[in-house]
Amino acid sequence: MVAPGALMPGHAALTTDCFACHAPFRGTPAARCETCHKPAQIGITTSKGKPLPQRPGKTPFHGKLAKADCIACHSDHAGPLLAQSRVHAFDHTLLQPEAARQCASCHRAPKTAVHQGVKGNCATCHNIKGWTPASFDHDRYFRLDSDHNVACTTCHVRNDFKRYTCYGCHEHSPARVIAEHREEGIRKIEDCARCHRRGEGGEHHGDGRGEHGGESGDDD
Repeated sequence: MVAPGALMPGHAALTTDCFACHAPFRGTPAARCETCHKPAQIGITTSKGKPLPQRPGKTPFHGKLAKADCIACHSDHAGPLLAQSRVHAFDHTLLQPEAARQCASCHRAPKTAVHQGVKGNCATCHNIKGWTPASFDHDRYFRLDSDHNVACTTCHVRNDFKRYTCYGCHEHSPARVIAEHREEGIRKIEDCARCHRRGEGGEHHGDGRGEHGGESGDDD
């Protein structure tokens, strides 16, 4: 209130008309902003109705806001205190719930091997409170090389990344697999990749826990 700083260039004409945006003792109601800026048209047309050039990768999303709350993200004054206090990440909870779940409508996945194989289900690694910090190293669990460099849905049926199956390629008889593992005293066989990791020396390599890389004769 004491030194808010100059208005942004687009609002310079309002420099001497504070009440065009501010309501006495009530701050800046979103309704004042909507007098010129219609949420559904932001990023599509100017406040005067002239079409804006559409930039690849930039998706107009203001029309998907659950409610208008302009000052949650914007500050039109350039004062030093305001400039420092208004810098923060976009809050996805401002969006309509359905829009918040449709990540691909605004975000384009990077061209990495993992992202190219994933179809939707972003919430497996990302969440709306922390998009950038997410990281996943598939090699830590299973190396995707040679015959195993396949579409994600081959192992993760219906894009369910909490589970996987090897039977998408390895058409073994489950009964035979169970029998052969029991001959070695191995009971827990659901997590194939725990013992059969792709290795440089061959198709199946254990991790040093016996001939098959499995647990010895215990059930636990």
